Amino acid sequence: MSVKVYINGRLYDKQDAKISVYDHGLLYGDGVFEGMRIYGGKVFRLQDHLERLWHSAKAIWLEMPMSMEDLASAVNQTVKANELADGYVRLIVTRGAGTLGLDPHCTSDPQVIIIADLISLYPEEFYEKGLEIITVSTIRNHPAALSPRIKSLNYLNNILAKIEGLQAGCVEALMLNHRGEVAECTGDNIFLVSRGQLLTPPIDAGILEGITRAVVIELAVAVGITVREIPLTKHDVYIADECFLTGSAAELVPVVKVDSRPIGDGRPGPITQQLLTRFHELTRQ
Repeated sequence: MSVKVYINGRLYDKQDAKISVYDHGLLYGDGVFEGMRIYGGKVFRLQDHLERLWHSAKAIWLEMPMSMEDLASAVNQTVKANELADGYVRLIVTRGAGTLGLDPHCTSDPQVIIIADLISLYPEEFYEKGLEIITVSTIRNHPAALSPRIKSLNYLNNILAKIEGLQAGCVEALMLNHRGEVAECTGDNIFLVSRGQLLTPPIDAGILEGITRAVVIELAVAVGITVREIPLTKHDVYIADECFLTGSAAELVPVVKVDSRPIGDGRPGPITQQLLTRFHELTRQ
């Protein structure tokens, strides 16, 4: 069955899904997006994702071309059309086609694009044995220049860090902020376990306010684990008992080595495994 892509109210076969080469989303990365998971034929935390999309759009002065209710309906329509029980949704809103210039007032017809397809970010082995990451020299965008809380189409900051990690043989990489504190990875939020407490950088560390991050915090609090959102350094990472990453595509994946240093005993720890089990129960049920 051919993948069906939603563009502005219509479903197209993947090979026929096209937008203008003059679209400012392509020319300048001028637009916003969300990545969402499908479990059991339903989009996980759809409302939370749409609210974040609206906040991102408002932050860049992009007027959404449809209501939140209509967009939710369009997402569900696209998932149903692709007959996906489990998969991934990429929801994109661009500024629209315009002239060869930065002026957003010269654009028209914002494009709403919804792609629903299968995804496999990491092999199963990483969830069982954990992965290794490195700290890269590419720092997170300065929040006074571009807020990392805006999930925009311009992901070059993350891509450059990703390349740096891949060149070192790691599929994911840790980024610091302008203060030298731990921020997040190229596509995931980071958590540490230290003395039975769950630690993660605060929003003002220059991170994306992750939906899966929020879910994991909820799950941890529900089982009595203390969660602290505090500034962290590489030293905190190196001496942590456990470490794991969270993201819509990655879900929850253990980290067992950072900058060639084993974390804890070099295996996924008990709190990581407990939260991973609870996350699977929440999403798979």
